[in-house]
Amino acid sequence: MAEFDRDPAGATEQPEEGHVPVLRDAVLGVLAPRAGAAYVDATFGAGGYSTALLAAARCRVFGLDRDPEAVRRGRALAAAQDGRLVVIEGRFGDMEDLLAPLDTGPIAGVAFDLGVSSMQLDQAERGFSFRRDGPLDMRMGGEGDGESAADLVARLPEAELAGLIRTLGEERFARRVARALVAARRTRPIRRTAELAELVRSAVPRAEPGIDAATRTFQALRIAVNDELGELDRGLAAAERLLTSGGRLAVVAFHSLEDARVKHFLRSRGETAPQASRHQPIRATPPPSFRLLTRRAIRPDGAEIARNPRARSARLRAAERTAGPPWPASTADSRHPVSFAGNSRGRSG
Repeated sequence: MAEFDRDPAGATEQPEEGHVPVLRDAVLGVLAPRAGAAYVDATFGAGGYSTALLAAARCRVFGLDRDPEAVRRGRALAAAQDGRLVVIEGRFGDMEDLLAPLDTGPIAGVAFDLGVSSMQLDQAERGFSFRRDGPLDMRMGGEGDGESAADLVARLPEAELAGLIRTLGEERFARRVARALVAARRTRPIRRTAELAELVRSAVPRAEPGIDAATRTFQALRIAVNDELGELDRGLAAAERLLTSGGRLAVVAFHSLEDARVKHFLRSRGETAPQASRHQPIRATPPPSFRLLTRRAIRPDGAEIARNPRARSARLRAAERTAGPPWPASTADSRHPVSFAGNSRGRSG
């Protein structure tokens, strides 16, 4: 997957068989695939992690993706894998229900590659990219999968639209952007990515060097349309319940909102979980459910960034499942759900 559509050199479409996912070797090193074990590629995409796992060991892989087009391509790929690859359409937050009818056996590893995929960015008709004019859609599940970005831009009041762009896009000029969008939609609906991008660029007085001024607003709308942060919370909790003792979790994130959520989830459940503040009442917590494998996020090296500029913001965090039970929902970290999200359910996978 990729987060920032900032470099035209990284925006060329790649054939499926040539796709190399970000931090592939590091993810394989974490998951340590072995013969006879079962793994979940929670964000199948072009199948980069799945094919790498299958090549590394005589294992089985269950690939999940919300995007029907990715599932179609994946099932064609699975036909040549002698039954070792099963591709399932659905959100990774629902992975327990999706896998329940299948004889998976113990799950030895789960991989997440969050965010929008390079293939989705490269398809103008999907509406994810501000570099390619297309319908302002951004739904990872395609038409019929909740509100589109155009629907969200047309519906939200100015204050709520500004809050969305500020919170999910971390855009310091969110008020200016929202004001410009609301003024423009009074004349006619905003239905195209190029139109939205130009409106945002005209409203942002100073952009970060090397990053298109439209980047943060497009990110915010995409996250809201697909409820990506809520889906990430559900997916991490589902992986915690599915992984067998000793199973490995690998999560590649591309922006600070995702990475902070992953970091907090793993550290709160880790064997070295931070102690409660002395100013807060002591409460009983379950035994650790994970052992951290990475104290700090693993980043791509210069050679990988040179090959794929979209990899520059990637961060990998990993942990190993302990024998402790999954944390019940009542003791999970308190979250701050985004009230202005476009859909109540969504996928980054």
